[in-house]
Amino acid sequence: MVDSRYLIVGLGNPGRKYELTRHNAGFLALDYFADQQNFTLSQMKWQAEFCRVRYENLSLFLVKPQTFMNKSGEAVARFSDFYKILPERILILHDDLDMQAGKIKVVTRGGAGGHNGIRSIISHLNTSNFARLKIGIGRPSQNEKGQGIPVDRYVLSSFNDSELSVLNKKLSLVDEAVKLFVTRGPAVCMNRVNGQ
Repeated sequence: MVDSRYLIVGLGNPGRKYELTRHNAGFLALDYFADQQNFTLSQMKWQAEFCRVRYENLSLFLVKPQTFMNKSGEAVARFSDFYKILPERILILHDDLDMQAGKIKVVTRGGAGGHNGIRSIISHLNTSNFARLKIGIGRPSQNEKGQGIPVDRYVLSSFNDSELSVLNKKLSLVDEAVKLFVTRGPAVCMNRVNGQ
């Protein structure tokens, strides 16, 4: 029997105060995908909001860890281990400082790139061989002296109106990317999404 289970994880921090912060781009993206399919992450397990749904004869686990970003790997590893989901069938949706705001890019492996959520997942899965859908949030602007808001404060601050507008326009691309990843595979997904 062909393995049809996929784990789609949105990264962020729980609680109302973090809802529209840059670090919660992964939560926002997963919520958008779920909403488009009329899926609801209404269950709690292993300190994560989740739902198990059918899509195109595939079994998808949509997961939002509620442990705060730097412990995201705990929930990801529990779902992966218990449901026997291979790392190659895991897609992590997360913010990325090194890409311009609103840019979307899918990669199949790599290091943490300074992202604490990805670092935690690599540590708990003991591999970096899982796909990521990166959502650009850009770096904080600096003055002529090279000074600006510290990165840790920047990622935990809210999107401004123009950034939110750009992100909202790109969420349909995230939706397409998740669908392509599970139905056509990562190569087709990257080919279609990364050029846009």
